[in-house]
Order: sequence, then structure tokens, then C-alpha cells
Amino acid sequence: MTPSAPSSVPPFPPWNVHRLPRADGSVFLVTGGNAGIGYFVAEQLSATGATVVLGSRDPAKAERATASIRGRVAGARVRAVRLDLADLPSLRAVADSLEVKRLDAVVHNAGVALDDPPRQETGDGHELMFGTNHLGHFALTRWLMPLLSAAPAARVVTMGSFAAKSERLDLDDLESRQDYRPKRTYGRSKLAQMYFGVDLDRRLRAVGSTVTSVVVHPGGALDSLTPSRPPLHVRGTGARLGAAPAALLLQGKHAGAWPAVRAVLDPAVRGGRLWGPRVFGLRGEPRPEPLWNHLADSFVAARLWDVSRELTGVEPRVTPGQLQDPTDGAAAPPRPRS
Repeated sequence: MTPSAPSSVPPFPPWNVHRLPRADGSVFLVTGGNAGIGYFVAEQLSATGATVVLGSRDPAKAERATASIRGRVAGARVRAVRLDLADLPSLRAVADSLEVKRLDAVVHNAGVALDDPPRQETGDGHELMFGTNHLGHFALTRWLMPLLSAAPAARVVTMGSFAAKSERLDLDDLESRQDYRPKRTYGRSKLAQMYFGVDLDRRLRAVGSTVTSVVVHPGGALDSLTPSRPPLHVRGTGARLGAAPAALLLQGKHAGAWPAVRAVLDPAVRGGRLWGPRVFGLRGEPRPEPLWNHLADSFVAARLWDVSRELTGVEPRVTPGQLQDPTDGAAAPPRPRS
């Protein structure tokens, strides 16, 4: 079922991005929480009293990010776990490394964006952006699902991209083996993530799960409009002045985090929806927006799901009323890559 347009549902209650509700006792995982938008998602969620775990493949960067958050948020409960979405076999251990009995939300934020050729691959033989941005999160969700199912009303929040709005998936060349163009491949990898987020919610609803899946995008988020967080990010005077005209339509990465933060915290947010910035989808406070027409294509979503299951060897799914067995939902091993 395609979610209703925002105009057909009751108005959402007021939301203040600077006065977030408390979330004491909750546990949130943010993939790629050591930099960029993911860092600001983690920083903002830390201010709610929740335990926030940064998933990062670089321990040194993760340590700098946790130190920055602790320096800005008094009493922040923040820590890091090693997470490399490009290494599919390693993802099975992530759930255990969290050392928690439940997970209230995961924000699928981490991503790779390449600007120039040549085409690169993960260690598992997948195109790097598709393999990291989509397949990595697809597989990670499978291993996190028992912890998400143990929470009263967990959220899977997928960070898409405004760049995906103009892209379409080529189901015969998902890994850009025949035609590789970095910017297009990036946009399509984010589009695949968004299809996954929408389809995941549809499947969760079908089995009556208490877990919901929400898709968000940050609009136009620029480093030059992002406040400094030394040593992670330092915005000089020149960059600030040069970016002033762009601020009319775009925003910084701190604001790009707002849709994901609301999707995690706001009890009024429903699964299967798309959230983005209020002003032209590019800047401003978060709001629900109509699901992009191509994201509502259930045929493409089903094909993508089947291919993702084949390529990763696993499948995110839940059984109503009970946790998954560690071996339940595992498909055949991934096929060898030529």
C-alpha cells in the first residue's frame, strides 16, 4: 500500500529542532556517526539522554567524534563500535558488540561517495558505493533485527539523498559493471537504500511487527554552511562568507540531520513515509513529503530485495511475537564474484 500524501492525514504536532524530547533509557545506533551528517545526528540524539552508539570503520575518527560530543553535551552517553559496511561477513558481529538487550533505533547514514573513476569494489566484489551504501545496510539490518524486535517500538531510519530523486535503478546493472559514472552510481546507490527503507516497512507491516521503517533525506547540506566541530570540521571565515548566497536555498549538515532525528524521536512519525526539509526539499525544518513516484514502485522494490538477498546471503525479517533465532533468515551464502 502506498502511504497517503501528507494532506490526507491529520497535521503533525509542533516540533522544535532545538528542544528535543527526552529519550532516557533508549539506545540508538548511527552508522557513520563519526563525521558529516551522521555526526550531527549523533550529537543531537545524545542531548536527549539516550545512549548513542557511533558505528565507524575508523576507531581514531570515532574517538574524536565521541570526545567532541562529550565536550558539547553534558553527561552524554556516547560510545563507538567498529562497523565496516563494505565487509559483509564482519556485520554479523556488530549486534553482539553493542552489548545491549534491545535497540530502539538505527540510523542508516554511513555512505561512500566517489567523484571520479575508476570503478572500485569492496572486498566482497561489489561496486563500492552500491555495496557499502545499500548492500551493507541491507545485511546489517538482518543482524540487528532481533535487538530492534526486542524494543517496544523500534525505528529503522534510512538516510537517502535528494540526488536520488532524479535517478532510476537499472535492475540489469545495479553494480554499474556495464556503465559506470560516479555521480550517477552514487545517486542510484542512495535510491536503492530508499527503496529498501520503504519496502522494509511494507514487509514489517505484513507480519504485524512493532518495528517501523522511515526514509529521510537531508536536502542540500554543505560543509561550507556547517558549524565548526574541531578537529572534525573547521569552517573558516572565507568559507563562511563564500557560502552566504547558497544559504538562501541550502543548509549545513547540522540541519541536514534534522529529518533523521525527528524520525527517531517523534512518536507521531509513521513507517513507510518520506521526510525531508520543509523549503523545496532543500532546507529548513523537517516535514513529511509525498513519496516520490518511483519509490512507490513495488515491482522494482521486490526485484531489488531479491537481488540484495542473493548478493548478501541474508535477508532482514522478523517473526511476530518472538525474536529471531541467530540462524533464521539467513539465505544461501553469497554467490562468488567473477
